Amino acid sequence: MTQDLSPLTRIPRTGLPASALVVGDPARAEAVARLLDDAEEVSHHREYRLFTGSWRGLRVTVASHGVGGPGAILLFRELAEAGVRTIVRLGTAGSIRPGIADGDLVIAEGAVRDDGVTGQLLPPEYPALCAPEAVLALQRAAREAGAPHHRGIVWTRAAFQPGLIPVTAYGEAGVAAIEMELSALLVTASLRGLTAGGVLVADGANADDLVDEEATGGYDPHRQVVADGVRRGSAVALEALRLLAEDGR
Repeated sequence: MTQDLSPLTRIPRTGLPASALVVGDPARAEAVARLLDDAEEVSHHREYRLFTGSWRGLRVTVASHGVGGPGAILLFRELAEAGVRTIVRLGTAGSIRPGIADGDLVIAEGAVRDDGVTGQLLPPEYPALCAPEAVLALQRAAREAGAPHHRGIVWTRAAFQPGLIPVTAYGEAGVAAIEMELSALLVTASLRGLTAGGVLVADGANADDLVDEEATGGYDPHRQVVADGVRRGSAVALEALRLLAEDGR
């Protein structure tokens, strides 16, 4: 019998585990899946690659959503339609707030909605907030893992390359880091009644790089310190999903 697949991402329409970890890179989804027991690749279409498996007894979905909010939001919606109720995003981010070292984790409390897509779904005044339970679960998991971590608001921005709009003001307001998809997840979660959160790995970019295009040309996220942070972040995100499931999320 042919499996019933969703129309856009080609993931199964039904039957997915209720807890999901999402990442941008399909290769990272595979790396996270290697941490699971009984991991199985379920589907792979374009940037959307999906695995299922178990983390410490909890059945989980691991899926990739590609780069940018417009494509990512397609996955988030179809995950919800397939039975997912809790989603944690694991990604990389440029640090903005001083004191965040390369490889450190940033546990998001909410996001600036500069994602290029959610403004077409809801007025810009509507907030993009992480579920408090997700923030606390991620913080607890990071502490128990001994992973260096910080909490704060992150800036989800559609443009990766620097432009003419100054970016330092958000740093002066205490924003911790900049990335490209979290606010799309958080708005989707609010509209769908999901529990959602995010943990990001500082990958070496900073506010000065974002202002100085020449400096950004030297940006290199493929260093060991970042890879080590991603491994820690993967385990932290999976453990947070388990803690949330224990709490009925």
